[in-house]
Amino acid sequence: MKEFMFLFRGDNEVWDSKSPEEQQKHMQEWQKWIGEMAQQEKFVGGERLYSHGNTIHPGGTKVTDRPLTEGKELVGGYLVIKANNLGEATEMAKDCPALQWDSYVEVREVWPES
Repeated sequence: MKEFMFLFRGDNEVWDSKSPEEQQKHMQEWQKWIGEMAQQEKFVGGERLYSHGNTIHPGGTKVTDRPLTEGKELVGGYLVIKANNLGEATEMAKDCPALQWDSYVEVREVWPES
């Protein structure tokens, strides 16, 4: 099997607009989704990311204090999973709870170690 990364893109506006109960229910949906992948031995790992950070520009001399200019492009977290191919990984990503809250999931194959 190959490894793929799911990059979760979106801002915190939708999250912040929800009640604590809605947020808790959403997190339970995430746990269920990840748990199902773990049971199939397809979950490798992942984390939520802070929204702030730095971007180092080509040449290494310019640094900006925010990684992206638009909130919808902000990477909020990632997972690494195992799948046979990009099509299978994409199908797995379609069940992601983030998609219910106006976020995007980018699916990318991880370059294999040599």
